[in-house]
Amino acid sequence: MQGSLTEAALHGQEYRSHLKRLIEAHFPEAEVYDPLAEHAGSIDYDDALGREVFFGHNLMCREVDVLIAFVPEASMGTAIEMWEAYQHGAAVVAISPMVHNWAVKFLSHAIFPTLEACEAAIAGGSLRRLIGQVTGK
Repeated sequence: MQGSLTEAALHGQEYRSHLKRLIEAHFPEAEVYDPLAEHAGSIDYDDALGREVFFGHNLMCREVDVLIAFVPEASMGTAIEMWEAYQHGAAVVAISPMVHNWAVKFLSHAIFPTLEACEAAIAGGSLRRLIGQVTGK
């Protein structure tokens, strides 16, 4: 959410509602968790609550079947989430133009350079097939 920003601010998060609608339409069985929806005020959390949420989300990534990482620029938090999900058998899908970045490249089962490219893979069924190959579900 903060990406590489140095100030206490968030990047635009409009993509989240679009992705949620896509997932609900094409994966009606999915349970979607959006950390921003649960923690909209996280940028203002004190250190104790911020630490609890940060570590809790990273632990949660060990339990998911699929992680969709929107990474338009470097994000240390997203890289950790991708690592945890990948190491614990989840299908990791990156939406990122950073196809040569090692964290994106080696922790993703699929990389889409744009949200539109990911949307086409969801609508066309290729993402569902890939998730099944990775997770066996």
